[in-house]
Amino acid sequence: MARRQAQQSTGAYFVEFRSRYALSYGHTFLVHGRLNARGEVGQVTASQVAGLHPAGDGPEMWSVGHVLPVPAETGASDGDTEDEYISARFRVVLTEEQYRRIAAHIRQKQKNSPTWHAVLYNCNRWVGEIAQYMGLEAPGNTMLYPADYINSLKALNSNGRSGQAAAFSAERNN
Repeated sequence: MARRQAQQSTGAYFVEFRSRYALSYGHTFLVHGRLNARGEVGQVTASQVAGLHPAGDGPEMWSVGHVLPVPAETGASDGDTEDEYISARFRVVLTEEQYRRIAAHIRQKQKNSPTWHAVLYNCNRWVGEIAQYMGLEAPGNTMLYPADYINSLKALNSNGRSGQAAAFSAERNN
């Protein structure tokens, strides 16, 4: 059964919603692209990662962002490309046409993302908006720990088989 699913997914496109561990409560982001010959995501590059996080490498903006909105970045952050830090994941397999629309939407969001704030506009909300654009149901509580957010997203959109989305509208307008 797993082999048949891998064969069907080979060369398919995907968006995988992820969470990872961090020194704080963690981080929610997504990875997107094309599955490899074995139907797997494979080694992730920074260009495949999208997620909202405070700008910069130090803890200063992250700390201030719990009080005031701070400048945000929307690419990979430290640890996003390393599998050992992943705490939860939910993959949606897409056709090429669906993927092209979603990837364009992700790039647009990356160009126009607002500031980051731990409560008002965080990584969960940003990723949840992309899930909703895809026709998925996103958890209403964006204050969940990242792993809980991704597991809730998966539960809301799974039909009992891991990685199978309940809904994605191929007819969706931009």
